[in-house]
Amino acid sequence: MSFKRALGPFDATMVVVGGIIGAGIFINPYIVAQRLPTGPWVLGAWIAGGVIAMAGAFTFAELGSMFPKVGGHYAYLRDAYHPLAGFLYGWALLLMIETGAIAAVAITFAQYALRLVGRPETYAMHLAIVAIVIVTVVNYLGIKPGSRVLNVFVVLKTAALLVLIIAGLLLLPGSDTATPAPVEAAAESPSLPTVFLAFGAALIAVMFSYGGWQNANFVAEEIKNAKRNLPLSIVAGTAMVVVVYVSVNYVYLRALGHHGLASTMTPAADASRFVMGAGGETFITAAIAVSTFGFLNLTVLAPTRVYYAMAADKVFFSSVARLHPRYRTPSLAIVIQSTWAILMVLTGTYAQLVDYVIFADQLFFALAGASLFIFRRTHPLEGRPEGTFSSPGYPFIPALFVVAATFVVFSVLWSNPVRSGLGLLLLAVGVPVYSYWNRRRGGASES
Repeated sequence: MSFKRALGPFDATMVVVGGIIGAGIFINPYIVAQRLPTGPWVLGAWIAGGVIAMAGAFTFAELGSMFPKVGGHYAYLRDAYHPLAGFLYGWALLLMIETGAIAAVAITFAQYALRLVGRPETYAMHLAIVAIVIVTVVNYLGIKPGSRVLNVFVVLKTAALLVLIIAGLLLLPGSDTATPAPVEAAAESPSLPTVFLAFGAALIAVMFSYGGWQNANFVAEEIKNAKRNLPLSIVAGTAMVVVVYVSVNYVYLRALGHHGLASTMTPAADASRFVMGAGGETFITAAIAVSTFGFLNLTVLAPTRVYYAMAADKVFFSSVARLHPRYRTPSLAIVIQSTWAILMVLTGTYAQLVDYVIFADQLFFALAGASLFIFRRTHPLEGRPEGTFSSPGYPFIPALFVVAATFVVFSVLWSNPVRSGLGLLLLAVGVPVYSYWNRRRGGASES
Protein backbone atom coordinates (compact mmCIF):
# COMPACT_ATOMS: atom_id res chain seq x y z
CA MET A 1 0.00 0.00 0.00
CA SER A 2 1.34 3.44 -0.94
CA PHE A 3 0.65 6.98 0.23
CA LYS A 4 -2.16 8.86 -1.46
CA ARG A 5 -1.03 11.81 -3.59
CA ALA A 6 -3.62 14.25 -2.31
CA LEU A 7 -1.71 17.53 -1.89
CA GLY A 8 -1.81 20.11 -4.65
CA PRO A 9 0.62 23.04 -5.05
CA PHE A 10 -1.40 25.30 -2.72
CA ASP A 11 -1.57 22.58 -0.05
CA ALA A 12 2.19 21.97 -0.31
CA THR A 13 2.93 25.71 -0.09
CA MET A 14 0.78 25.96 3.03
CA VAL A 15 2.80 23.08 4.51
CA VAL A 16 5.93 25.19 3.98
CA VAL A 17 4.47 28.45 5.29
CA GLY A 18 2.76 26.69 8.19
CA GLY A 19 5.98 24.91 9.07
CA ILE A 20 7.89 28.18 9.35
CA ILE A 21 5.38 30.57 10.96
CA GLY A 22 4.83 29.31 14.48
CA ALA A 23 5.16 31.11 17.79
CA GLY A 24 8.73 32.33 17.15
CA ILE A 25 7.97 35.45 15.12
CA PHE A 26 5.67 36.69 17.89
CA ILE A 27 8.25 36.14 20.66
CA ASN A 28 11.84 35.65 19.43
CA PRO A 29 12.50 39.19 18.10
CA TYR A 30 13.12 40.42 21.64
CA ILE A 31 15.94 37.84 21.99
CA VAL A 32 17.54 39.09 18.78
CA ALA A 33 17.28 42.69 19.96
CA GLN A 34 18.88 41.81 23.30
CA ARG A 35 21.87 40.20 21.60
CA LEU A 36 22.60 42.94 19.05
CA PRO A 37 23.62 46.56 19.72
CA THR A 38 21.30 48.56 17.42
CA GLY A 39 18.09 48.40 15.41
CA PRO A 40 19.87 48.14 12.02
CA TRP A 41 21.83 45.15 13.32
CA VAL A 42 18.56 43.54 14.40
CA LEU A 43 16.94 44.07 11.02
CA GLY A 44 20.16 42.89 9.36
CA ALA A 45 19.98 39.62 11.32
CA TRP A 46 16.46 38.94 10.05
CA ILE A 47 17.50 39.78 6.49
CA ALA A 48 20.55 37.52 6.82
CA GLY A 49 18.31 34.78 8.19
CA GLY A 50 16.02 35.25 5.20
CA VAL A 51 18.93 34.91 2.78
CA ILE A 52 20.04 31.72 4.54
CA ALA A 53 16.48 30.39 4.52
CA MET A 54 16.18 31.01 0.77
CA ALA A 55 19.52 29.27 0.20
CA GLY A 56 18.19 26.33 2.20
CA ALA A 57 14.93 26.39 0.25
CA PHE A 58 16.76 26.19 -3.09
CA THR A 59 18.95 23.38 -1.74
CA PHE A 60 16.05 21.33 -0.42
CA ALA A 61 14.00 22.06 -3.54
CA GLU A 62 16.63 20.27 -5.62
CA LEU A 63 16.89 17.41 -3.14
CA GLY A 64 13.12 17.01 -3.05
CA SER A 65 12.76 17.17 -6.83
CA MET A 66 15.55 14.63 -7.31
CA PHE A 67 14.28 12.27 -4.59
CA PRO A 68 10.54 12.85 -3.98
CA LYS A 69 10.56 10.22 -1.25
CA VAL A 70 8.74 10.04 2.04
CA GLY A 71 10.99 11.05 4.92
CA GLY A 72 12.87 13.98 3.38
CA HIS A 73 15.96 14.59 5.51
CA TYR A 74 16.11 10.94 6.50
CA ALA A 75 16.30 9.68 2.92
CA TYR A 76 18.96 12.22 1.89
CA LEU A 77 21.22 11.46 4.86
CA ARG A 78 20.76 7.71 4.49
CA ASP A 79 21.53 7.66 0.76
CA ALA A 80 24.35 10.23 0.79
CA TYR A 81 26.30 9.06 3.84
CA HIS A 82 25.22 5.94 5.69
CA PRO A 83 21.96 4.50 7.06
CA LEU A 84 23.20 5.43 10.54
CA ALA A 85 23.16 9.14 9.62
CA GLY A 86 19.53 8.89 8.57
CA PHE A 87 18.61 6.93 11.69
CA LEU A 88 20.25 9.48 14.00
CA TYR A 89 18.21 12.23 12.38
CA GLY A 90 14.98 10.30 12.97
CA TRP A 91 16.16 9.55 16.52
CA ALA A 92 16.79 13.24 17.20
CA LEU A 93 13.50 14.18 15.56
CA LEU A 94 11.52 11.86 17.82
CA LEU A 95 13.36 12.51 21.09
CA MET A 96 14.30 16.19 20.79
CA ILE A 97 13.38 18.21 17.73
CA GLU A 98 9.77 17.57 16.81
CA THR A 99 8.22 16.22 20.00
CA GLY A 100 9.85 19.04 21.94
CA ALA A 101 8.38 21.52 19.49
CA ILE A 102 4.94 19.89 19.78
CA ALA A 103 5.02 20.10 23.59
CA ALA A 104 6.20 23.70 23.70
CA VAL A 105 3.85 24.94 21.00
CA ALA A 106 0.90 23.15 22.59
CA ILE A 107 1.61 24.86 25.93
CA THR A 108 2.03 28.23 24.19
CA PHE A 109 -1.28 27.75 22.38
CA ALA A 110 -3.01 26.81 25.63
CA GLN A 111 -1.68 29.83 27.51
CA TYR A 112 -2.76 32.34 24.85
CA ALA A 113 -6.12 30.64 24.23
CA LEU A 114 -6.92 30.75 27.95
CA ARG A 115 -5.83 34.39 28.16
CA LEU A 116 -8.10 35.17 25.19
CA VAL A 117 -11.19 33.75 26.94
CA GLY A 118 -10.24 35.07 30.37
CA ARG A 119 -9.51 31.74 32.00
CA PRO A 120 -6.59 31.09 34.39
CA GLU A 121 -3.42 29.59 32.97
CA THR A 122 -3.56 26.81 35.56
CA TYR A 123 -5.52 24.86 32.96
CA ALA A 124 -2.78 25.25 30.35
CA MET A 125 -1.39 21.73 30.70
CA HIS A 126 -4.84 20.16 30.30
CA LEU A 127 -5.69 22.27 27.25
CA ALA A 128 -2.28 21.56 25.71
CA ILE A 129 -2.92 17.82 25.94
CA VAL A 130 -6.41 18.23 24.49
CA ALA A 131 -4.96 20.23 21.58
CA ILE A 132 -2.39 17.51 20.84
CA VAL A 133 -5.12 14.84 20.93
CA ILE A 134 -7.33 16.85 18.56
CA VAL A 135 -4.64 17.37 15.90
CA THR A 136 -3.56 13.75 16.32
CA VAL A 137 -7.06 12.52 15.53
CA VAL A 138 -7.39 14.89 12.56
CA ASN A 139 -4.12 13.70 11.02
CA TYR A 140 -4.87 10.06 11.86
CA LEU A 141 -7.95 10.32 9.64
CA GLY A 142 -5.93 11.23 6.53
CA ILE A 143 -3.52 13.66 4.89
CA LYS A 144 -6.32 15.71 3.32
CA PRO A 145 -8.25 16.50 6.53
CA GLY A 146 -4.97 17.44 8.19
CA SER A 147 -4.04 19.58 5.21
CA ARG A 148 -7.41 21.37 5.23
CA VAL A 149 -7.04 22.27 8.90
CA LEU A 150 -3.50 23.44 8.21
CA ASN A 151 -4.56 25.59 5.23
CA VAL A 152 -7.21 27.43 7.25
CA PHE A 153 -4.85 28.24 10.12
CA VAL A 154 -1.94 29.21 7.87
CA VAL A 155 -4.14 31.69 6.01
CA LEU A 156 -5.48 33.13 9.29
CA LYS A 157 -2.11 33.58 10.99
CA THR A 158 -0.48 35.02 7.86
CA ALA A 159 -3.38 37.43 7.50
CA ALA A 160 -2.95 38.51 11.14
CA LEU A 161 0.71 39.34 10.53
CA LEU A 162 -0.19 41.22 7.35
CA VAL A 163 -2.74 43.30 9.28
CA LEU A 164 -0.05 44.26 11.80
CA ILE A 165 2.43 45.09 9.01
CA ILE A 166 -0.01 47.20 7.00
CA ALA A 167 -1.31 48.99 10.10
CA GLY A 168 2.23 49.71 11.23
CA LEU A 169 3.29 51.09 7.87
CA LEU A 170 0.16 53.23 7.47
CA LEU A 171 -0.30 54.45 11.03
CA LEU A 172 3.35 55.13 11.88
CA PRO A 173 4.48 57.23 8.89
CA GLY A 174 6.50 59.69 10.96
CA SER A 175 7.75 57.37 13.68
CA ASP A 176 11.39 57.69 14.60
CA THR A 177 11.31 55.01 17.28
CA ALA A 178 13.59 52.77 15.23
CA THR A 179 16.44 55.13 16.09
CA PRO A 180 18.47 53.76 19.02
CA ALA A 181 18.00 55.60 22.29
CA PRO A 182 20.70 58.17 23.16
CA VAL A 183 22.17 55.92 25.83
CA GLU A 184 22.65 53.21 23.19
CA ALA A 185 24.21 55.61 20.73
CA ALA A 186 26.59 56.86 23.39
CA ALA A 187 27.62 53.40 24.49
CA GLU A 188 31.07 52.20 23.60
CA SER A 189 31.10 50.51 20.21
CA PRO A 190 31.66 46.76 20.59
CA SER A 191 34.65 45.19 18.89
CA LEU A 192 34.22 43.32 15.63
CA PRO A 193 34.82 39.85 17.19
CA THR A 194 32.23 40.67 19.87
CA VAL A 195 29.66 41.72 17.27
CA PHE A 196 30.45 38.61 15.21
CA LEU A 197 29.78 36.34 18.19
CA ALA A 198 26.66 38.33 19.12
CA PHE A 199 25.40 38.06 15.54
CA GLY A 200 25.88 34.30 15.71
CA ALA A 201 23.98 34.14 19.00
CA ALA A 202 21.17 36.23 17.49
CA LEU A 203 21.02 33.94 14.46
CA ILE A 204 20.12 31.05 16.79
CA ALA A 205 16.77 32.69 17.53
CA VAL A 206 16.38 33.92 13.95
CA MET A 207 16.99 30.54 12.32
CA PHE A 208 14.77 28.83 14.89
CA SER A 209 11.99 31.14 13.68
CA TYR A 210 12.81 30.57 9.99
CA GLY A 211 13.13 26.78 10.22
CA GLY A 212 10.40 24.65 8.65
CA TRP A 213 10.70 24.88 4.86
CA GLN A 214 11.78 21.20 4.86
CA ASN A 215 8.32 20.01 5.96
CA ALA A 216 7.17 19.66 2.35
CA ASN A 217 10.06 17.23 1.76
CA PHE A 218 8.68 15.00 4.52
CA VAL A 219 5.41 14.49 2.61
CA ALA A 220 6.90 14.38 -0.90
CA GLU A 221 5.17 11.11 -1.79
CA GLU A 222 1.81 12.69 -0.96
CA ILE A 223 2.23 15.70 -3.29
CA LYS A 224 0.75 15.62 -6.78
CA ASN A 225 3.40 15.97 -9.49
CA ALA A 226 6.04 16.30 -6.77
CA LYS A 227 8.90 16.84 -9.22
CA ARG A 228 7.32 20.18 -10.20
CA ASN A 229 5.14 21.17 -7.24
CA LEU A 230 7.58 20.37 -4.44
CA PRO A 231 10.31 22.85 -5.52
CA LEU A 232 7.66 25.44 -6.38
CA SER A 233 6.04 25.19 -2.95
CA ILE A 234 9.35 25.30 -1.05
CA VAL A 235 10.73 28.34 -2.85
CA ALA A 236 7.44 30.28 -3.00
CA GLY A 237 6.48 29.49 0.60
CA THR A 238 9.87 30.43 2.02
CA ALA A 239 9.99 33.67 0.00
CA MET A 240 6.58 34.65 1.35
CA VAL A 241 7.71 34.10 4.93
CA VAL A 242 10.96 36.05 4.45
CA VAL A 243 9.01 39.09 3.24
CA VAL A 244 6.57 38.81 6.17
CA TYR A 245 9.30 38.31 8.80
CA VAL A 246 11.50 41.21 7.68
CA SER A 247 8.46 43.48 7.35
CA VAL A 248 6.99 42.66 10.76
CA ASN A 249 10.37 43.19 12.46
CA TYR A 250 10.60 46.56 10.73
CA VAL A 251 7.20 47.40 12.25
CA TYR A 252 8.35 46.14 15.68
CA LEU A 253 11.35 48.50 15.51
CA ARG A 254 9.27 51.45 14.27
CA ALA A 255 6.70 50.97 17.02
CA LEU A 256 8.95 50.07 19.94
CA GLY A 257 12.48 51.13 18.99
CA HIS A 258 15.48 48.92 19.59
CA HIS A 259 15.50 49.45 23.35
CA GLY A 260 11.75 48.82 23.62
CA LEU A 261 11.95 45.67 21.52
CA ALA A 262 14.78 44.30 23.66
CA SER A 263 12.84 45.06 26.85
CA THR A 264 9.68 43.07 26.17
CA MET A 265 9.01 39.34 25.93
CA THR A 266 5.76 40.10 24.08
CA PRO A 267 6.88 42.32 21.19
CA ALA A 268 3.93 41.45 18.96
CA ALA A 269 1.39 42.33 21.64
CA ASP A 270 3.19 45.57 22.57
CA ALA A 271 3.59 46.64 18.95
CA SER A 272 -0.08 45.88 18.23
CA ARG A 273 -1.18 47.88 21.25
CA PHE A 274 1.00 50.81 20.14
CA VAL A 275 -0.25 50.67 16.53
CA MET A 276 -3.90 49.68 16.96
CA GLY A 277 -4.79 50.78 20.47
CA ALA A 278 -6.43 48.78 23.25
CA GLY A 279 -7.78 46.16 20.86
CA GLY A 280 -4.31 45.41 19.56
CA GLU A 281 -3.37 43.12 22.44
CA THR A 282 -6.59 41.10 22.05
CA PHE A 283 -5.99 40.90 18.31
CA ILE A 284 -2.45 39.59 18.60
CA THR A 285 -3.37 37.18 21.42
CA ALA A 286 -5.94 35.62 19.11
CA ALA A 287 -3.38 35.60 16.28
CA ILE A 288 -0.82 33.76 18.42
CA ALA A 289 -3.42 31.21 19.51
CA VAL A 290 -4.37 30.62 15.87
CA SER A 291 -0.74 30.50 14.75
CA THR A 292 0.39 28.03 17.38
CA PHE A 293 -2.56 25.69 16.82
CA GLY A 294 -1.90 25.67 13.08
CA PHE A 295 1.78 25.02 13.68
CA LEU A 296 0.90 22.25 16.14
CA ASN A 297 -1.17 20.56 13.46
CA LEU A 298 1.75 20.57 11.04
CA THR A 299 4.25 19.22 13.58
CA VAL A 300 1.98 16.19 13.95
CA LEU A 301 1.31 15.87 10.21
CA ALA A 302 4.72 15.93 8.52
CA PRO A 303 7.53 14.41 10.65
CA THR A 304 5.73 11.10 11.28
CA ARG A 305 6.65 10.19 7.69
CA VAL A 306 10.29 10.00 8.85
CA TYR A 307 9.51 7.30 11.41
CA TYR A 308 7.54 5.46 8.72
CA ALA A 309 10.61 5.53 6.43
CA MET A 310 12.85 4.28 9.27
CA ALA A 311 10.52 1.37 9.91
CA ALA A 312 10.35 0.58 6.19
CA ASP A 313 14.16 0.29 6.31
CA LYS A 314 13.78 -2.12 9.26
CA VAL A 315 15.60 0.11 11.76
CA PHE A 316 12.47 0.83 13.80
CA PHE A 317 9.34 -1.09 14.81
CA SER A 318 8.10 -2.75 11.61
CA SER A 319 4.46 -2.02 12.48
CA VAL A 320 5.21 1.71 12.13
CA ALA A 321 5.74 1.11 8.39
CA ARG A 322 2.17 -0.10 7.94
CA LEU A 323 -0.29 2.46 6.63
CA HIS A 324 -3.82 2.52 7.99
CA PRO A 325 -5.93 0.34 5.65
CA ARG A 326 -8.64 2.98 5.29
CA TYR A 327 -6.97 6.36 5.81
CA ARG A 328 -3.56 5.47 4.31
CA THR A 329 -1.71 7.37 7.03
CA PRO A 330 1.24 6.21 9.19
CA SER A 331 -1.22 5.89 12.06
CA LEU A 332 1.05 4.18 14.60
CA ALA A 333 3.85 6.69 13.94
CA ILE A 334 1.39 9.50 14.62
CA VAL A 335 0.30 7.90 17.90
CA ILE A 336 3.89 7.26 19.07
CA GLN A 337 5.00 10.82 18.36
CA SER A 338 1.97 12.41 20.02
CA THR A 339 2.23 10.13 23.06
CA TRP A 340 5.87 11.14 23.59
CA ALA A 341 4.94 14.81 23.13
CA ILE A 342 2.19 14.50 25.76
CA LEU A 343 4.71 12.97 28.18
CA MET A 344 6.96 15.97 27.56
CA VAL A 345 4.05 18.30 28.34
CA LEU A 346 3.40 16.44 31.60
CA THR A 347 7.03 16.47 32.68
CA GLY A 348 7.68 20.03 31.52
CA THR A 349 11.11 19.12 30.15
CA TYR A 350 10.97 21.12 26.94
CA ALA A 351 12.35 24.28 28.53
CA GLN A 352 15.53 22.30 29.18
CA LEU A 353 15.63 21.01 25.60
CA VAL A 354 15.32 24.26 23.67
CA ASP A 355 19.01 24.48 22.84
CA TYR A 356 19.10 20.75 22.08
CA VAL A 357 16.36 21.31 19.49
CA ILE A 358 18.21 24.15 17.77
CA PHE A 359 21.58 22.40 17.98
CA ALA A 360 20.33 19.10 16.53
CA ASP A 361 18.15 20.78 13.91
CA GLN A 362 20.92 22.93 12.46
CA LEU A 363 23.43 20.07 12.63
CA PHE A 364 21.26 17.89 10.41
CA PHE A 365 20.39 20.87 8.20
CA ALA A 366 24.10 21.28 7.48
CA LEU A 367 24.57 17.56 6.78
CA ALA A 368 21.51 17.37 4.53
CA GLY A 369 22.55 20.50 2.64
CA ALA A 370 26.04 19.09 2.12
CA SER A 371 24.51 15.90 0.69
CA LEU A 372 23.62 17.88 -2.43
CA PHE A 373 27.32 18.07 -3.34
CA ILE A 374 27.51 14.28 -3.11
CA PHE A 375 24.38 13.80 -5.22
CA ARG A 376 25.68 16.19 -7.89
CA ARG A 377 28.53 13.69 -8.38
CA THR A 378 26.52 10.47 -8.08
CA HIS A 379 23.46 11.83 -9.95
CA PRO A 380 24.83 14.39 -12.46
CA LEU A 381 22.38 16.85 -14.00
CA GLU A 382 22.65 15.39 -17.48
CA GLY A 383 21.50 11.99 -16.22
CA ARG A 384 18.41 13.22 -14.39
CA PRO A 385 14.85 13.08 -15.76
CA GLU A 386 13.69 16.11 -17.68
CA GLY A 387 12.10 18.75 -15.47
CA THR A 388 14.11 17.94 -12.33
CA PHE A 389 14.78 21.17 -10.43
CA SER A 390 18.38 22.30 -9.97
CA SER A 391 19.46 24.90 -7.45
CA PRO A 392 20.48 28.21 -9.03
CA GLY A 393 23.89 29.52 -8.13
CA TYR A 394 25.38 26.10 -7.48
CA PRO A 395 27.76 25.55 -5.71
CA PHE A 396 27.68 28.95 -3.97
CA ILE A 397 24.07 28.99 -2.73
CA PRO A 398 24.13 25.47 -1.19
CA ALA A 399 27.58 26.23 0.25
CA LEU A 400 26.23 29.42 1.85
CA PHE A 401 23.47 27.42 3.49
CA VAL A 402 25.83 24.72 4.80
CA VAL A 403 28.31 27.26 6.16
CA ALA A 404 25.53 29.29 7.82
CA ALA A 405 23.97 26.21 9.45
CA THR A 406 27.40 25.13 10.70
CA PHE A 407 27.97 28.64 12.07
CA VAL A 408 24.70 28.40 14.03
CA VAL A 409 25.74 24.99 15.41
CA PHE A 410 29.00 26.45 16.72
CA SER A 411 27.14 29.49 18.03
CA VAL A 412 24.93 27.20 20.12
CA LEU A 413 28.01 25.32 21.35
CA TRP A 414 29.60 28.63 22.34
CA SER A 415 26.53 30.13 23.98
CA ASN A 416 25.33 27.00 25.79
CA PRO A 417 27.99 24.26 25.86
CA VAL A 418 26.34 22.23 28.63
CA ARG A 419 23.00 21.72 26.91
CA SER A 420 24.69 21.24 23.54
CA GLY A 421 26.87 18.56 25.12
CA LEU A 422 23.81 16.82 26.52
CA GLY A 423 22.24 16.98 23.06
CA LEU A 424 25.33 15.28 21.63
CA LEU A 425 25.05 12.65 24.36
CA LEU A 426 21.45 11.90 23.36
CA LEU A 427 22.60 11.54 19.75
CA ALA A 428 25.40 9.21 20.85
CA VAL A 429 22.86 6.97 22.60
CA GLY A 430 21.24 6.52 19.19
CA VAL A 431 24.31 4.66 17.88
CA PRO A 432 23.85 1.49 19.97
CA VAL A 433 20.09 1.70 19.39
CA TYR A 434 20.72 1.68 15.64
CA SER A 435 23.12 -1.24 16.04
CA TYR A 436 20.39 -3.18 17.83
CA TRP A 437 17.85 -2.60 15.07
CA ASN A 438 20.43 -3.25 12.39
CA ARG A 439 21.23 -6.66 13.92
CA ARG A 440 17.54 -7.49 13.97
CA ARG A 441 17.09 -6.45 10.34
CA GLY A 442 15.84 -9.40 8.40
CA GLY A 443 15.06 -11.29 11.60
CA ALA A 444 11.84 -11.81 13.46
CA SER A 445 9.11 -9.21 12.99
CA GLU A 446 8.96 -6.52 15.64
CA SER A 447 5.76 -5.32 17.15
